[in-house]
Amino acid sequence: MFAGFRSPNNLSKKMMRVILSIYLAVTFFVTSMQFLTEYLKTQNAILDELQQLEQTVHGSIARSIWQYNQTQLEALVAGLIKMPIIEGVELLDKDNKAMIDARSYLTSSVPLSTFSTQSDIHWSLNNSQIYLGSITLYSSSQVVLDRVLFGFALIAVTAIFKLSLLFWLFVWAFNRYLATPLSELMLQVQDVQLSQDSTKRIHLSHTEDNELMQLQQHINNMLCSMARDRERLLEDEQAKRSWLEQAVAKRTEALQISNEKLKELASKDSLTQVLNRGSFFEMAQQLLSLAQRQKSTVSFILMDLDLFKEVNDTFGHFAGDKVLIHCTQTIQSLLRKSDLVARVGGEEFAVFLPDTGLDDAYRIANTIRQTIADSTLEIDNKTIAYTLSIGVVCSEPDDELIDELFKRVDLKLYGAKDKGRDRVEK
Repeated sequence: MFAGFRSPNNLSKKMMRVILSIYLAVTFFVTSMQFLTEYLKTQNAILDELQQLEQTVHGSIARSIWQYNQTQLEALVAGLIKMPIIEGVELLDKDNKAMIDARSYLTSSVPLSTFSTQSDIHWSLNNSQIYLGSITLYSSSQVVLDRVLFGFALIAVTAIFKLSLLFWLFVWAFNRYLATPLSELMLQVQDVQLSQDSTKRIHLSHTEDNELMQLQQHINNMLCSMARDRERLLEDEQAKRSWLEQAVAKRTEALQISNEKLKELASKDSLTQVLNRGSFFEMAQQLLSLAQRQKSTVSFILMDLDLFKEVNDTFGHFAGDKVLIHCTQTIQSLLRKSDLVARVGGEEFAVFLPDTGLDDAYRIANTIRQTIADSTLEIDNKTIAYTLSIGVVCSEPDDELIDELFKRVDLKLYGAKDKGRDRVEK
C-alpha cells in the first residue's frame, strides 16, 4: 500500500496522496507556528522571572556590594548561576569594567541564543544616589527549549496521532467511496468491451446516488444508444444486401436468358431458324458417339434444292428465301422432336436421325421429297414449285466420326442429282 501511495497509478490514490501531502504540510506549518509561539511565550515568561529575581537580589547587592570582596562576590554569583533559569551573571563596576562574568555553560556548547535583563546598582547617601555599577542576568534558548520540550512533545505526538488516524481514515474512505467503485466500474466497462453480447450493461454494487451512479447511468445510456445504432445499421445492411442479392439474381437470370438466346442464335441459321452447319455437326457427333456406345444405328440425310439458282434468278432472292423457309418447315413437320435438322449450305439441308435404320430413313426422305414436290408456293401472285435431291446413309459399326457419314451421304446426294434430280439415293 505504501509503495502504491508513493507511486500511484490510478486517480483515487493520486488524489489521496495529494490531499494527505497538503494535510501534512499544513500540519507541519501549524505545529511549527505553535512551537514558535510557545517558545516566545516561554522566553517572555523566563525574562519576567529573571527580572523578578533581579529585583529580589538587587536590594541586598546594592547595600553590600561595596563591602564584598572578590571571594564573596564570586560566591554570590555562583549561587545565582545555580538557579534553573540563569545561564550567566555579569557584574560591572562604576567604570563599566567587569568585576565578575560567570557562565553556567561551556564555550564548546554555547546556546543558540541568549537574552538578559540588566539593572543599575546605586547606594543612597543623604538623599543622593551614588552609581556603583550594574548587574546583568542571562538566560538562553536552551532554558526555553528545556521548558517547552514537554509541551512540544505533546504537540508532536498529538499531530502524529491525528495524522496517522486521518491517513487510515483517508485510505478507508477513498477505498470505500472512490477506489473500489472506480475499480469495479473499470472492470465492468472492460467486460462490456470484450463481450459479444450487445445487451450487457454495467451494474455497480455501490448503490449510493452520487457521481459514479450517474456515470454508470450515462455509460448504460450510451451502450443502449450504440446497440440501437448497431441494430439499425444491421437492418440497413441486411436490406441493402437483400436488395443487392435480388438485383444480382435478376441480373443473373437476365444474363442466363441472354446467354441462352445468344447460344441459340449462335447455333441456329438466321433465316430458317434451324441448326447451322457447326452446331449440327457438333450435336450429330455427340449422338453418333452415344449410338456407337449403345450399339444402335443412326441415319444421315443430305438434301439439296434442285436448280435453286433458277428460282433466285426468276423470282428474286426474296422469293428464294421464302422457298428455303418453306422447305425447312416442311422437313420439320415430317420429323420427330429428337431428330436434328440443319441448313448446312446455301440450299442444302441435313437431317440426323437417331436410332433409325437405312430403310426407315429412306422412307422418311422420300416422304419429304414427295411432299415438297407436291407443294407449291404463292409469292407475289406467282406460283413457285421446286424439288429436292436427297442422299441417305446409315452408320456402320466402325463409324466414329460424323464426317465419314457426311462424305458418304454427299456422294449419294450427287448420285441422285446425276440420275435426274427429284429422287432419293441410298
